[in-house]
Amino acid sequence: MNQKIAVVIPCYRVTGHVLEVIANIGMEVSAIFAVDDCCPDGSGDLIAKNCTDARVVVLRHPQNQGVGGAVMTGYRAAIEAGADVIVKVDGDGQMDPGLIPVFIAPIVAGEADYTKGNRFFDLEEIRAMPKARIFGNAVLSFMTKLSSGYWHLFDPTNGYTAIHANVARHLPFEKISRGYFFETDMLFRLGTLRAVVVDVPMDARYGDEVSNLNIAKVAGVFFFKHVRNFFKRIFYNYYLRDMSLASIELPMGVLLFVSGGIFGLYHWTNSIREGITTPAGTVMLAALPVLLGTQMILAFLGYDIANVPSRPLHKMLRT
Repeated sequence: MNQKIAVVIPCYRVTGHVLEVIANIGMEVSAIFAVDDCCPDGSGDLIAKNCTDARVVVLRHPQNQGVGGAVMTGYRAAIEAGADVIVKVDGDGQMDPGLIPVFIAPIVAGEADYTKGNRFFDLEEIRAMPKARIFGNAVLSFMTKLSSGYWHLFDPTNGYTAIHANVARHLPFEKISRGYFFETDMLFRLGTLRAVVVDVPMDARYGDEVSNLNIAKVAGVFFFKHVRNFFKRIFYNYYLRDMSLASIELPMGVLLFVSGGIFGLYHWTNSIREGITTPAGTVMLAALPVLLGTQMILAFLGYDIANVPSRPLHKMLRT
């Protein structure tokens, strides 16, 4: 392999596992960037004092920037070091470093720009998961499909990822979400670049690590950001950068559906209030635009699903 591989490890309260994670990273990796995100447990100091691996570089944040900020710092350092492919692995022990060759393989082969883990590929693994986790991931996956345009992906919050450095250079580092929405926002940003993203099947690993994510607190924020990213993606991909029949189908479909629905609702409530039967012609005037609008929206979705990027971007970009 003539590609230079770098690993980025965001470190925040991972002192119980991070040294083992680093020790298990194979020799296919030439550089490891451990980013101490102002960790209250002193992850950076722990690595600096106890790790003798010459590949490891400890980067420190004077203030906590969240997992997104830590990864962006690692990306910048890896790019400056001349890395060709950058892998992001969490330091909590949930991700098997032995899978790094599997994650980088599609990128090295020129088949993808970005790879991410999918813990929901194996049906036997899914059966062993809590039902609430499965339902929550299904909802998040559907919302991510809408906001990112990657309809073929699942498990959007999976943080085991790899990216080609040429693509990483074109990411708006300062705009990417810094918190737990980071992985999902990355997909949205990659979608606006038309990068090729593929899922990599992996098993879930759970131990004694403690998650800092509170679903109840972030659910509303996630929903708002998904809606925002959906409208931005539609504007970027269907009006700003390109125009197609789908660019007409979506607004016309929404207009017909909403106008027909309002017209029908008005006459329905009016007939109930006055106790009279709504004429068949009026019913058809309401039903026809709703049906046509539905068909046009479905046609747009069909085009959008078929429009998933398939041509690797990093082959067309120069360093």
